Amino acid sequence: MIGAMLAIPAPVTAAPRTNLAEQVYVALKAELHDFLWVPGDRFSEAEIGARLGVSRTPVREALFRLRNEGYLEVEAKTGWFVRPIDFDTLDELYDLRIVLELASLARLAQRDREPPELAALKDVWLVPAAERIVDGHAVGAADEEFHASLVRAAGNAEIARVHRDVTERIRIVRRLDFTRADRIEATYQEHAKILRAVMQRKTEQAQMLLRSHIEQSKAEVRRITLHALHEARVRRHGGR
Repeated sequence: MIGAMLAIPAPVTAAPRTNLAEQVYVALKAELHDFLWVPGDRFSEAEIGARLGVSRTPVREALFRLRNEGYLEVEAKTGWFVRPIDFDTLDELYDLRIVLELASLARLAQRDREPPELAALKDVWLVPAAERIVDGHAVGAADEEFHASLVRAAGNAEIARVHRDVTERIRIVRRLDFTRADRIEATYQEHAKILRAVMQRKTEQAQMLLRSHIEQSKAEVRRITLHALHEARVRRHGGR
């Protein structure tokens, strides 16, 4: 059972039930993102509740939320388990992301004035190497904001909403793209090229660069994810 496998964190802070459910959700999702769980791991609501020091009700709410997002599944007789990573679905989500972002670049080129979102992006991505972010988690967050800002700057709220949903669903693998220094370096270089093309209203060039950037990231995260799952299983079995 997974409850015996994971380190026991401090109990979540006493709070109204809705807040407790949110805290449980955040804690469990972080463990999933860090591959402390691997596909096939099984556990019960009671185990999670005992480990986190909360009742089963907020645990159940958090688990069903994670199920709705595709991380977990539940069976009547065997309880909860971690779903396998569906790379086919992830590929489709990356393809949808490309469609949304290319459309946003086309709309962005039609804006009369430079949107304020671009100024904020310049301050992050068009900086000397010595001023770059080096922490992988921080770069991952900044990368999400780069792409989200380009979509928001296009001015279509519905496209931005769908893009946020796609971003949430691919985060479990996308964040792994920033665990290596060479991928962080590549991200800075590629973002800078895309941003300069957008600022110069070279839409076709910006779209070509963006498509290549996302396709490369998709290929890298698949490879890195498979390696991370292998390493997690090796740690689980004591190096055997």
